[in-house]
Amino acid sequence: MRRIHISKSDELSGTLKRIEEKIDLLTDKTNMKRQAKEREEAMGLGGALDIATLLSLPDHLRKSAMTIMKLGKAMAEDVAKETGRARAIESSYLNQLARMGYIKKEREGRRVYFSIGINQSNVGSLISPKEASSLASA
Repeated sequence: MRRIHISKSDELSGTLKRIEEKIDLLTDKTNMKRQAKEREEAMGLGGALDIATLLSLPDHLRKSAMTIMKLGKAMAEDVAKETGRARAIESSYLNQLARMGYIKKEREGRRVYFSIGINQSNVGSLISPKEASSLASA
């Protein structure tokens, strides 16, 4: 009888741990969305992608962001051709940037396009296309 009670307790403990991990994951996602929204409101630009922000991004995300800046509006496949990475990986990076509020994601039929938001046009004046190209290839 005691053995059954211990195994049920272990099973319950494991279930509670999995639930806690899922709650933590949801909390993290909610916090990311809230931070992106706060950034948009604070800057009044819709999550500006300026030089300081680009420098704060990890290299893999910076390369994707710079490529979007260079191409303007592109699908993950187009960005993957420029960066030399697999389309699935590039799609993941672009979706991450979109969730963070740095780029815009639009669906046109079955195609999904990523772009720098119109409100972020100030970035073009900060970085020339030549600089964007050289940073994206780095």
